[in-house]
Amino acid sequence: MDRPLSVFARDYADGEAVPRHAHERAQLLYATRGVMRIATDAAAFVVPPGHALWMPAGEPHRVGIEGAVAMRALFLRGDAASAGPVATTVLAVSPLLKELILAACAEPLEWDEAGRGGHLAALIRDEIARARTLPFGVPEPRDARLARVAAGLRADPASPRRLEEWAEEAGASPRTLERLFLAETGMGFARWRQRLRLSEAAARLARGEAPARAAAAVGYASAPAFGAAFRAAFGITPGGAR
Repeated sequence: MDRPLSVFARDYADGEAVPRHAHERAQLLYATRGVMRIATDAAAFVVPPGHALWMPAGEPHRVGIEGAVAMRALFLRGDAASAGPVATTVLAVSPLLKELILAACAEPLEWDEAGRGGHLAALIRDEIARARTLPFGVPEPRDARLARVAAGLRADPASPRRLEEWAEEAGASPRTLERLFLAETGMGFARWRQRLRLSEAAARLARGEAPARAAAAVGYASAPAFGAAFRAAFGITPGGAR
């Protein structure tokens, strides 16, 4: 279709997955319910309800589904995509943007560029440009030794193991692992682990878990400490991610 914006609406069951693929257009992945886990070659993203993932054109990615997901995706042509970030980014979806996405899904595929569809598309671009970005992405290490550490922590985010203990399993010295974490992810081990833990907590909160329970599940013994870390990282309280 020759329109600056097109839509895709589909409901997914818990546990479904969409294999690795890419799109010719930039994409805004949004779900009115359920949690999406989206992995690119560079990072893994948790996208809870009330948030969306902006993805530039041509970015290979996989999608995992947690809970019943009602996906409402937008695809933006190159001229319209200039409204979005230059990199894959989680965006906060304002109440207005949510309603605009749902309204766009109700329009015919060949919507009237001079009518309601055109007005919706223009407003959607404005709201995307104004949307607040959130660091819900966790950089994906490429080095095989780091990948073993990352896999272990993804399987058990609450693990208290220190870098020295992970180094023995990974087959590298703690100094080497710390250097590789910084070089490949832009952050040291402790910060990377915190980002992973908070992203996993965000997914649990979106599924309805109480903040104290989500905090304990990812390794925080103190709910206030978890709340402070969550606010510092994401700019919202744990309750705001539910």
